Amino acid sequence: MMTPKLAGPPDGGWGWVVAAAAFVVNGLSYGLLRSLGLALPDLAEHFDRTAQDTAWVSALALAVQQAASPVGSALSTRWGARPVVMVGGILTSLGFIFSAFAGSLLHLYLGLGVLAGSGWALVFAPAVGTLSRYFSRRRVLAVGLALTGSGASSLLLAPALQLLLHTVGWRGALLLLGAITLHLIPCGALLRPLALPGDPPAPPHGPLAALGLDLFTRRSFLVFALGTAMVGGGYFVPYVHLAPHALDQGLGGYGAALVVAVAAVADAGARLVCGWLADQGWVPLTRLLAVFGALTGLGLLAVGLGWEGSLLATAGAYGLSAGGYAPLVFGVLPGLVGIEGVVQATGLVMMLMSLGGLLGPPLSGFLRDETGDFTTSFLVCGSLVLSGSFIYMGLPGAMPSCHPASSPATAPPERGELLPIPQVALLSPGNPHSTLDTAC
Repeated sequence: MMTPKLAGPPDGGWGWVVAAAAFVVNGLSYGLLRSLGLALPDLAEHFDRTAQDTAWVSALALAVQQAASPVGSALSTRWGARPVVMVGGILTSLGFIFSAFAGSLLHLYLGLGVLAGSGWALVFAPAVGTLSRYFSRRRVLAVGLALTGSGASSLLLAPALQLLLHTVGWRGALLLLGAITLHLIPCGALLRPLALPGDPPAPPHGPLAALGLDLFTRRSFLVFALGTAMVGGGYFVPYVHLAPHALDQGLGGYGAALVVAVAAVADAGARLVCGWLADQGWVPLTRLLAVFGALTGLGLLAVGLGWEGSLLATAGAYGLSAGGYAPLVFGVLPGLVGIEGVVQATGLVMMLMSLGGLLGPPLSGFLRDETGDFTTSFLVCGSLVLSGSFIYMGLPGAMPSCHPASSPATAPPERGELLPIPQVALLSPGNPHSTLDTAC
């Protein structure tokens, strides 16, 4: 049942419950995917396959989860986020349980890659999109808080998964993970619908309208889409190959888990700090997006160039930069497409990142098989992230301007026409050609 239409986002209240639900959803999707890399060496040994072959397990899960995210957004727009997320939790659990009985890598591709990936596609975008609708002035902080779920999950799951691999093997570990992912179901039940001004009177008709593909006609969203797709080519490589890279450096199983945990803690802390910083309005969100994207690329280069003794430090630096980037990707969307289009835009962003996420980990595995280590892999992927960050500079407000600053914008924030930035006029949903103006 839809709640009565409000004058604007409550900016709190039940929104914090939604933030807690999104926190768990993020932890049981991206946090679990990040830790899953610890099982890849065991899978390669059991099936006698290469690192490139086993990398496709995580790569397919990432790619399906992100490529099918617009479907999750469209279903959420039509039926509401609550039932969609609950069904996604069931599919994800079934994917892990099916994979626990795999007799070949093909079974893992289908179980973890297709089935669990499809379930994740139905949970992440609806949860984060619903959260964005509950907040206005504290939106980026709320999104950043939800996105710390992946870091907290990695901190707990990385050593736990390593212990499970040593005690019950990879089959037992996947069975237990299948039980844990059932917690996505109550998370979906907490996503209470919210009616806001500007919402269409009826769900969009037709598949193209439901997917929100008309958003690509807006120049700023198109620039954002191109940069995000490029960043996706390298952003998710550490999710799959940071732990194997640490193993190659001679750190051992628990040492590799510690590297993943350090990156996760830094990532989680940066998401909160960056969310708070973005909501202060001191720097345009698009400029922060470009800066933290570039820092993430440099962090990947540092991980690739680091040696055994410095891997903990470089992994922490990468976690800080990647954590700062994450909430900005979703926090900038309401200002580009309006609050009424944020759920669809979230799904499209996930799809765009899947284009790189599908190719990045296998490319990293291929380069590792050819060169004998992951150094070249991280250098190439870091370069891709840097390239995407340069594309972000084409967004309005990403570069300083020497024109006089405009007066503070006053459009109602619940319409999504403003990002929380004083002195910066943002894009209006009705005027996609609006530009931002900042002081030099």
